[in-house]
Amino acid sequence: MGFLDRLASHPIGALAVLTLAAFLEVWGDSFFQSGFYRSSGFGRACALAAGVAVLACYGSVVNVPRWDFGRLLGVYVVLFFLVAQVVAKLRFGQSPTPSVYAGGALIVAGGLVMMLWRA
Repeated sequence: MGFLDRLASHPIGALAVLTLAAFLEVWGDSFFQSGFYRSSGFGRACALAAGVAVLACYGSVVNVPRWDFGRLLGVYVVLFFLVAQVVAKLRFGQSPTPSVYAGGALIVAGGLVMMLWRA
């Protein structure tokens, strides 16, 4: 059992792994955003290559642990949304709009239902 497997086998560790995965996915996507719309020439190539590398790390982090990913999907979607808002603000200076706050509240509520509902 590898490090990520051991870490993901505990609830707090699973939250940490999912948070790391969400950060890597959002950060990798932000490199593509920069490469496509904010860079040109060599800077574009570097941004796109960085996006590929970071998204490859994301794929490894999220898929190496042997967990029921479907069960944790609600938590992951919430984390992805929250991390995306932080990265949008810090990297691109984009603040959430009222509709993003409202939709985000629904995402968080849905994640809580998926995580806490016991069948």
